[in-house]
Amino acid sequence: MTIPPLTFRELRCTPVSVPLANPVRTASGEVTHAPLILLDLLTEEGVEGHTYLFTYTPLVLGPLVTLLDNLAKLLKGAPLAPLEVERMLDARFRLLGNTGLVTMAIAGIDMACWDALARAAGLPLCRLLGGTPKPVPAYFSQGMDGLERGVQLAQQCVERGFTLMKIKIGYPTVAEDLAVVHAVQTALGPHAELAVDYNQSLTVPEALRRCRLLDEMHLAWIEEPTRQDDDTGHTRIAHEVRTPIMLGENWFGTHEMARSVAAGASDLVMPDLMKIGGVSGWLRAASIASAARLPMASHIFQEVTAHLMTATPTALRLEVLDIADPVLQAPLRVVGGMAHPSVEPGSGVEWNPEGVERWRIA
Repeated sequence: MTIPPLTFRELRCTPVSVPLANPVRTASGEVTHAPLILLDLLTEEGVEGHTYLFTYTPLVLGPLVTLLDNLAKLLKGAPLAPLEVERMLDARFRLLGNTGLVTMAIAGIDMACWDALARAAGLPLCRLLGGTPKPVPAYFSQGMDGLERGVQLAQQCVERGFTLMKIKIGYPTVAEDLAVVHAVQTALGPHAELAVDYNQSLTVPEALRRCRLLDEMHLAWIEEPTRQDDDTGHTRIAHEVRTPIMLGENWFGTHEMARSVAAGASDLVMPDLMKIGGVSGWLRAASIASAARLPMASHIFQEVTAHLMTATPTALRLEVLDIADPVLQAPLRVVGGMAHPSVEPGSGVEWNPEGVERWRIA
């Protein structure tokens, strides 16, 4: 395999607001639209790389686009080598600190670089990383939808062939949590397991109280019961609760992951591709998980992480949550609860011009 040298020329950023087919409700609020930044990395050699970033709130779309534009000026004329690009940009923020929007911006550039390299090599991203484009076990991820809607979504889960569903809980009372969990499990029957996500909504004492009651429900995992940066609290919960504890979607960089893993704060890990540092950060995260023998799931960015899961030694499940489908030419194919990475060169991220134009933010 020979990859021709590529040279960074330009980064184009397009902010869009994409409506979600199923709005994501959590204990902290509701997301009805996905604010995304679509990235197009252009090289002097004519090869392009594409990816997107998810900002959770439209309030930071503008600042993040400005930051990306400024970083692109630094990279003009540089070789397209993801690790070297990462080191160069990281050095620029040593005094400020590489976290938050800085991490997101560098990760976006990293993801676009890897996509361009895979395209230049004529390979699907997974093959470039040593994996193969094989089906990946996925799970049906939904929000805090209440009892009636939760049951309807559970029926969809079974109809689509998923063997695991995740819902968000954290209702005002533990009785409501238990009622929704029981109803959804009943609807899933023997066809699928259930996992739950508290989205950091509980204090440690309340998390212990609720999670001990949930132990009797035989869940696949309980996600982020308390603040994601409380390693001490999560370590206590993980040690005192029988149900596996899942953490990771809010780790900014693998140093935060390594700290959490060293503390024994969870039984399962779930890095977010954008927050962990892009493809390069994901590969480091997979090594940490492998060394600690921790099963590793994914968090959103399903088109790219479908490739990465095939090269992850302790791969567990791919999260299926369609946040970008309306602007994609070919959304991720999920059949019978299995995600199929694109077999085309790159990550498979290509834009649907009509969707982009429709949901573009002026």
